[in-house]
Amino acid sequence: MYSTAEARQQLLDSVAQAIDEIGLALAFLGEAYERVDEHTAETLERELFMPVQMAYGRAQRTHAEFATRHELPGRTFDRVSAGSPSQGARTLLDESAEAAARADGALSRLQDSMLPVEVGDPELRRGLEEVRRLLADIRGRVRELERTLGR
Repeated sequence: MYSTAEARQQLLDSVAQAIDEIGLALAFLGEAYERVDEHTAETLERELFMPVQMAYGRAQRTHAEFATRHELPGRTFDRVSAGSPSQGARTLLDESAEAAARADGALSRLQDSMLPVEVGDPELRRGLEEVRRLLADIRGRVRELERTLGR
C-alpha cells in the first residue's frame, strides 16, 4: 500500500500525461487549420479547436489547483509542434482525434481507478468530468469535417 501523498502525485502525473495529449491534439488542429479553405477553417475552429482548447485550459487549471491544494510541485505545459509540411489536413485531423482519444482514455482510466475518490478531492473530479465532456465525440466531429474536405 502507498501513502496518500504518493497517490496524489500519481494522480497529478496521470493528469499531466492527459494534458500533454490534449496539447498534441491542439497542435495537430492548428496545423490542419493552415491547410484547409476558409469555410472549413471556420468549422474546424468552432467544432474542434475551441472545445479542445477549452479542455486544455480546464485540464491545466485542474492540475495546478490540485497541486496547490495539496502542496505538490506544479508543472508548466509547453505548446508542442506537430505535423510535417507534407502532411495533409485529413492526416492531421486524424492525428488530433487520436491524441484527444488518448487523453480521454487516460482520464477515463483514472476515474475508473477510483484514485480521485480515494484522495478525496471533489474539485479534481469535477475538473476531470468537464475535460472529458469537452473532449466527447471529437472523433465523430473530425469524421464529420473530413466528409466535407475537398468539396
